[in-house]
Amino acid sequence: MRKKTQLIHGGIFGDKETGAVSTPIYQVSTYKQEAPGQHSGYEYSRTGNPTRFALEELIKDIEGGTRGFAFGSGMAAITSTMMLFNSGDHVVFTDDVYGGTYRVMTSVMNRLGIDSTFVDTSDLSQIEPAIQDNTKAIFIETPTNPLLKVTDIQAVSDLAKQHNLLVIVDNTFTTPYFQNPLKHGADVVLHSATKYLGGHSDVVAGLVVVNDEQLGEDLHYVQNSSGAILGPHDSWLLMRGIKTLGIRMEEHEQNTKEVIQFLQNHPTVKKVFYPGLEDHPGHEIAKKQSSGFGAMVSFDVGSAEKAEEVLKKVRYFTLAESLGAVESLISVPAKMTHASIPRDRRLELGISDGLIRVSVGIEDIEDLIEDLQQALG
Repeated sequence: MRKKTQLIHGGIFGDKETGAVSTPIYQVSTYKQEAPGQHSGYEYSRTGNPTRFALEELIKDIEGGTRGFAFGSGMAAITSTMMLFNSGDHVVFTDDVYGGTYRVMTSVMNRLGIDSTFVDTSDLSQIEPAIQDNTKAIFIETPTNPLLKVTDIQAVSDLAKQHNLLVIVDNTFTTPYFQNPLKHGADVVLHSATKYLGGHSDVVAGLVVVNDEQLGEDLHYVQNSSGAILGPHDSWLLMRGIKTLGIRMEEHEQNTKEVIQFLQNHPTVKKVFYPGLEDHPGHEIAKKQSSGFGAMVSFDVGSAEKAEEVLKKVRYFTLAESLGAVESLISVPAKMTHASIPRDRRLELGISDGLIRVSVGIEDIEDLIEDLQQALG
């Protein structure tokens, strides 16, 4: 089954009971049992819900894993995955990671005894020195948020296997339409499904897929115990969004190519960050492990003042948190998505005060270019 067909026909297609083409929304909390402990597969919706299960089966098929899980947010997905580990364990992380991931590890998980070290995973030579005796996993985000650095998933997976470590990949930016980390040796792939998978700025969700049955059992135990589940209506919205992921991603990327060309030729723009550029350090790796480069672009206008000016002038690029929707969004990571990271640390990573991140939508490209032209002055 090819990818676009799988997005529509993967998982559980329709409803066997009624013939409904769309999986129904099972807005239910509990289920009738024939006798104590004898049920039809569902007993309580925290443990399992038919609509959520249909979504979990769909993302499992799309990512090529053994089991899928739907959570109430991307951060709930990351947090639950981290709860697979014990107090005293250690995880190596990509340094240029989403601010929420950095925050939960340095302000929450550390209080539970799960330690973390942040290194540039796009440079393989920096990973092994960070591995400790108590290290259990390597968590990579590729491309990263917001500098679009690329990590070689297969190379990290090969290294991890030498040390008996799990490899966890945040695949939010590239989506399973363009990149499938499990096929490159990863053990766990996760998404903030709020972004491209939903695609319409109307649902908050997180998805996780694992490549191992025991890992699946362990994660389901965490999900059921902690209760960080996605509701049935949001599950249905997400399945509806996923059906059009392929055509949206192709349109997103086509628009992005033209936005990139404009930005590169504008005198106000100091630097453009995008893995599709041939001079991007991770370009060849991105070509090897992904079938597309996505629609996230960051560019530096030199100062916080200039960035503020751009944000005030744009009309079609909506100033908002999040990304991956049909509408174009714009943000300044230093003041928004990465504000939880200390400024010195941001500057060390390369996240300057003048860095602007855009999520290119599927509007008419001429309108988007004209909007950037007038905003950049």
